[in-house]
Amino acid sequence: MKNNKYLVRKVFCLLMLLLMFAGAVQGYLFYYSQKSLGTALFLSLLLASPVAFLFVWYFFFPLNEILATIKNLITNQLDKWPKFFGPQELRRQMRELFHIISEQRKQAAELNKEKRYLEAVLNGIGEGVLVADEQGRLLMINQALRQLLSLPANARAQIPLEIVRHVGLEEAIKKTVQDGQKRSFEFTPPLSQRTFRVNVVGFSLSLIGEQEGRGQVKGAIATFHDISRLQELERIRQDFVANVSHELRTPLATIKGYVETLLEGALRENVAEQFIQVIKKHTDRLIKIVEDLLTLSRIESKEFQMQVERINLADLIEEVLGLIRAVADKKRISLNTQDIHPALWVFADSHYLELVFLNLLDNAIKYSPEGSTVKIKTLALDEEYAQITIQDTGIGIPREDLPRIFERFYRVEKGRSKEYEGTGLGLSIVKHIIQALQGKVWAESELGKGSTFHFILPRKPLADSYSNAR
Repeated sequence: MKNNKYLVRKVFCLLMLLLMFAGAVQGYLFYYSQKSLGTALFLSLLLASPVAFLFVWYFFFPLNEILATIKNLITNQLDKWPKFFGPQELRRQMRELFHIISEQRKQAAELNKEKRYLEAVLNGIGEGVLVADEQGRLLMINQALRQLLSLPANARAQIPLEIVRHVGLEEAIKKTVQDGQKRSFEFTPPLSQRTFRVNVVGFSLSLIGEQEGRGQVKGAIATFHDISRLQELERIRQDFVANVSHELRTPLATIKGYVETLLEGALRENVAEQFIQVIKKHTDRLIKIVEDLLTLSRIESKEFQMQVERINLADLIEEVLGLIRAVADKKRISLNTQDIHPALWVFADSHYLELVFLNLLDNAIKYSPEGSTVKIKTLALDEEYAQITIQDTGIGIPREDLPRIFERFYRVEKGRSKEYEGTGLGLSIVKHIIQALQGKVWAESELGKGSTFHFILPRKPLADSYSNAR
């Protein structure tokens, strides 16, 4: 249909040209015969006016189609350049323009695609990432950094100081853009307990004339690594080394002193047996510390396995009380078992669950005054979990110490290690065993009024549970 329209236009143009020629001939003949110049010009213009209309129609009317085509091309509504009627040179130039715009559109689509890939990669990184340009203004912030620092969703074109509030970051970015040197520092946001290790590196991209060094784009990339957990682990490690050194040094120094005294001649005196009893006592303490350390190491190892089975809590508690009742009787402490459900079952390892009860009951008896009562309760929370509670009326634990009582060797008061014998590892063992059984343990206490330890255990096998027991 379009080819027919173009053919009609060409035929019409040819007729107009013939008409113009005929008009010129007619005007000349009229002038030659009548000798009237005005009439000849009038006849010539009358016959030539269609030619003028043809000129306008031929050269300017196609511009409407061209403009509409360019508009559709820019708005991505045109995939193929249509044919239109017009001068050959104009059509050639428009085809070139279409080719240039099409190539630019492809490049823009490719850049947009790469930008989306880059944003997806940055948002998929767990560490916070910030990208700044040569003027130090933000180009991109990934999702992780927004969540870590609670940043606004749109922070483009701002300077880092406006959203992060850290002068060191601002200076590090500016200096890195200038000299390209990598910089690192630690950063703790205001009103936050987190600490970040920030690494700032520079980048330089050549967009135009890379070999000539023209079109260089500079900037800096800052990555935020949350080192709060590493610092906490380092603190725990240092505390552990210090505590285990203290716990081992005291009995070893005592043993060494008594052994040297015996070797110097006291072995033949009446106090020799007393010295040997002291040596035995501290040796047993050292053995207990080593055994508890080995227990903790075994529970935390990947090879640790539990023999999980269905256990009646009332029966297990009765067995544990038989082992610890003599210790309670020495302090005239009664063990209240009235709130123990007789038919409550849990899934656990009987040996390690017994160790949990022994540690908690031993602490309850140890820190309770003579003649007091230790209560043991069991409760079915729902169809999936059961809760066990051990409550004493002892000296209690300060509120600020409660979050740390399950750490290795942690002492509420440093002097308690002398007054109350123990390795300082019992509660840590309890926590790791309960966690290995897919449970939870916590404590409540009020200084001077006693402590209450709670832990929950599953009443039936949980899906994909007991990962350490496989």
